[in-house]
Amino acid sequence: MVPPAEFRSYYGRPIIKEPVWKEPDVPGYLFFGGLAGASSVLAAAAQLTGRPGLARAAKAAAFGGITASTVFLINDLGRPARFHHMLRVFKLSSPMSVGSWLLSVYGPAAGAAALSDVTGLLPTAGVAATAGAALLGPAVTTYTAVLLCDTAVPAWHEAHREMPYVFAGSAASAAGGFGLLAAPRGESEPARRLAILGAAVELTAKKLLERRLGPRVEPYQTGRADALLRAGEILTAGGLAGAGLSRRSRAGSAVSGLALLAASALTRLGIFEAGRISARYPDFTVVPQRERVRARAASGPPELDPDSGDGGRLGRGRWAERARQLRLAWPAR
Repeated sequence: MVPPAEFRSYYGRPIIKEPVWKEPDVPGYLFFGGLAGASSVLAAAAQLTGRPGLARAAKAAAFGGITASTVFLINDLGRPARFHHMLRVFKLSSPMSVGSWLLSVYGPAAGAAALSDVTGLLPTAGVAATAGAALLGPAVTTYTAVLLCDTAVPAWHEAHREMPYVFAGSAASAAGGFGLLAAPRGESEPARRLAILGAAVELTAKKLLERRLGPRVEPYQTGRADALLRAGEILTAGGLAGAGLSRRSRAGSAVSGLALLAASALTRLGIFEAGRISARYPDFTVVPQRERVRARAASGPPELDPDSGDGGRLGRGRWAERARQLRLAWPAR
């Protein structure tokens, strides 16, 4: 009996190129963008419920977050003109193109909302800008997850189902954490609820991701990525517990808010590191591909032969028969 073949790449070299995105630029871009989008939603909710202190803090977080996110993105691109060049076209099939236009529209709206609230000028325009930023906020929060998962990096691509929920929950807990930290104590209840909801969504989505990926979750549980993600989970759980118990303590709310902000940043950094780890080792690229081929072969049409030794394609005899049929069906020239 011939033993099963063991996968090895050519001289053990990586099959795909490791992402060249820089650290901390891209993790910072991911974190501050998520904070901004979720903060705009919180600002609109606070304004509708008559909480001006919380609304002002959330608007400031949204404008500051999207400014920092854009700065990190442009710094990673190397030249500001490259961001401008991405606006030459609008392509729905490109997450980067859609994201560039989202930033270009959302950033001025968040800035106008914050400026109107601080100065008191043009209140009607400020309300419209707040509403516009809140409508775009969820897209700004989650499009970066789509951007990562649309790549060939195994750890990101394999997690495409749960990653938007992880990003949305992480961003919501960060926005709620900032509200707990900066808003007056009497107005912080919506921020506390958002932080609890976001933390619960993030932790649940992570567990679902780990369960669905099975052995393919290894990049998230390896080395630095594992340490960062575990630290983020501990801080998220601590911030979640503190947010529920610190309703009467200003210091407790502030500590919980800081823990949730740090947890969100560590989560983005850990996900970024897991992608880099998965790109370095060829097994993480090829093994999931072979599993998908075998699954398609097992559930495919009858002409697929999963035991043919070529990943479920037609066996030699069937290839010859198919070629003969095609030659007979093809009209003579």
